[in-house]
Amino acid sequence: MQALVLEGISQPLQLRDVPTPTAGPGQLLVHLHAAALNHRDVWIQHGQYAGLRFPCILGSDGAGVVSAVGEGVDPQWLGQKVLINPGHNWGENPRAQGRSFAIVGLPEQGTFAEFLSVPLQYVHPMPQHLSFAQAAALPLAGVTAYRATFTRAGLQAQERVLITGIGGGVALLAMQMAVARGAQVWVTSGSDEKIARAVALGAQGGINYKTEGWAMTIAKEAGGPFDVIVDSAAGPAFAQLLDVAAPGGRIVFYGGTLGTIPQVPPAKIFWKQLSILGSTMGTEQDFAELLALVTEHQLHPVVDEVLPLAEGEAAMRRMDNGQQFGKIVLQISHE
Repeated sequence: MQALVLEGISQPLQLRDVPTPTAGPGQLLVHLHAAALNHRDVWIQHGQYAGLRFPCILGSDGAGVVSAVGEGVDPQWLGQKVLINPGHNWGENPRAQGRSFAIVGLPEQGTFAEFLSVPLQYVHPMPQHLSFAQAAALPLAGVTAYRATFTRAGLQAQERVLITGIGGGVALLAMQMAVARGAQVWVTSGSDEKIARAVALGAQGGINYKTEGWAMTIAKEAGGPFDVIVDSAAGPAFAQLLDVAAPGGRIVFYGGTLGTIPQVPPAKIFWKQLSILGSTMGTEQDFAELLALVTEHQLHPVVDEVLPLAEGEAAMRRMDNGQQFGKIVLQISHE
C-alpha cells in the first residue's frame, strides 16, 4: 500500500510503498478514504512530542470502508462505512486516562495510508449525513471538544460560553456543538475574517484578541461574564479569562500554545468560586456521545481544504502556518 512516511525530526513526509497490514483477531482492516491532520502531527514532525519513534506513519483521524475482518469479528462489518476512534486504552478511570493510553499515529501507525488495522471496539459506523472527508475531520478534534465542553465544563443550554482561538478544528467543533445545545456562544481570534465566519456558523459574536482590553470588551458585548470558557492557549492571556468568568464559572483548557500560565492572584479564583479544568481527548463513552450529538443535530465538521495523499507535506505546512479555518483533509481513495 502507499503511505506517507516520516523518517525523522524535521524531515518531510514522503509517499512510500509499505507493507499492507492485516486484520488480526478482533480487528478490522479499514480501507481509508480520507484522513485529517491535527497539530499533533506537526509537533511530532518538529520533534516536540514524547515517545518519538521513526520511521512512522502519522495521522490520527480516518474514515473509510471495512475491507477485511479478523478472527472473532462479525463479517457483517465488511463493506460498511466507518470512522475510527483515535484514542486507545483509556483505562478504567473515566476521570483521567491511564498510563497505557495511546493515540493512533504514534506509537501506533496512523491514518496517512491506504489501509489501517484497528481493534473492533474503536471502529464506529460513519454518520450517514457525512462525507468521508467530513467524517475524517471529526474524531480527535470532536472528542477533545466534546469532553472539554460538556463532560468537563458541563455546559448547559442558555449558558454563556466563550471559545478562544476560533478557526482551529477543536474550537470550531466546540462552537458548533455548543450552538446545537442551545448555549450563547462567543469567540475570539486574531483574524476578523475567522470571527465573521464563526458568526455565520451560529456564534453570537466575537472579538479580535489583538484588540486592547479585548476580554472586558467582549464580556460587555455579551451582556455579562461567561459561565464557561473553553481555551487552548493558556499563557499570559489566561489572567484575563479569570476576569471575565462568571461567579461559579468553569474554565477548561485542552492546550497551551502560549505556554506557561504566569502567576495570578488566588483571590480571582477562590472569591469567584471558579473551577479551573484540564482536559485531553476523551473516553469511549465521550466518543459515543459525540457521535450521537453530531447525528442528532446533523452537524457537519468544517473542512478547510482537501488535498490528495501525495500532497501530505504541503498539507502539513498549511497546518503549520495556522491560516486554516477548520480541518485539513487528505483524500486517499476516490472509490
